[in-house]
Amino acid sequence: MELESLYDLLQLPKGVEPPAEEMLSQGGKKRYLPPTSRKDPKFEELQKVLMEWMNTTLLPEHIVVRSLEEDMFDGLILHHLFQRLAALKLEAEDIALTAASQKHKLAVVLEAVNRSLQLEERQAKWSVETIFNKDLLSTLHLLVALAKRFQPNLSLPTNVQVEVITIESTKSGLKSEKLVEQLTEYSTDKDQPPKDVFDELFKLAPEKVNAVKEFADGVILLLLIGQLEGFFLHLKEFYLTPNSPAEMLHNVTLALELLKDEGLLSCPVSPEDIVNKDAKSTLRVLYGLFCKHTQRAHRDSMPRGAPN
Repeated sequence: MELESLYDLLQLPKGVEPPAEEMLSQGGKKRYLPPTSRKDPKFEELQKVLMEWMNTTLLPEHIVVRSLEEDMFDGLILHHLFQRLAALKLEAEDIALTAASQKHKLAVVLEAVNRSLQLEERQAKWSVETIFNKDLLSTLHLLVALAKRFQPNLSLPTNVQVEVITIESTKSGLKSEKLVEQLTEYSTDKDQPPKDVFDELFKLAPEKVNAVKEFADGVILLLLIGQLEGFFLHLKEFYLTPNSPAEMLHNVTLALELLKDEGLLSCPVSPEDIVNKDAKSTLRVLYGLFCKHTQRAHRDSMPRGAPN
């Protein structure tokens, strides 16, 4: 294949070299996600939902995932995630510093994951090599499978598919092929979940949701939780007047931990989104508190039966 056609096929910007034949061994293959695929809204939404789910799950361990490509390859976060989801202890070293030890750790974790998912290695859409080489599609397939197994009520976007370019080194040179990768299952309109009430709120009254941004530093949120849930929060446990994003993140993370312990987080929420004044994430948190205490108030107001 000519150099110019490779540039066109992969949609590479100027200055970025396309793969050379010597970069792939004979018969070797490599997958590429062109920019149009990476910027697909449903593809981006899938990554966001999975990252929020992981960060909520790993909140008690103060682990934050910021990139599925850069944070998952060495098996460390996957190790902690799987242990929490499966409620078991894996016999794998906690910290692996060399590439060889990281690969070994990843192999141990993936073997346990495949066993839990009742998959043989050849059936899995991921491998030690692809995950270690930061193959985003393999990582997404793995996380989608884990979510479906351990949190089937997680609302993943349906029918997520992206166009992938496969480059193969053959005797006659580089051979390219366009394929469509299916990441989540297709669903008809009949199977679609009801519309998100928060999306409807944003459409109908966007000017009324700005007030929730006052919760960004976590102070009001912590005081509200303490008042409603009967918690006594010592001032040493949080920053009453946070002066940095790190202190705000500490407050919000503590608030989400308290809510999770009380079973008030109905869906994954990232503390970074609250700090960054994401109104929808903040509304979800407040709605969980509202529902619980509205129901409690309703029960308290119900007429009591006659005493025996």
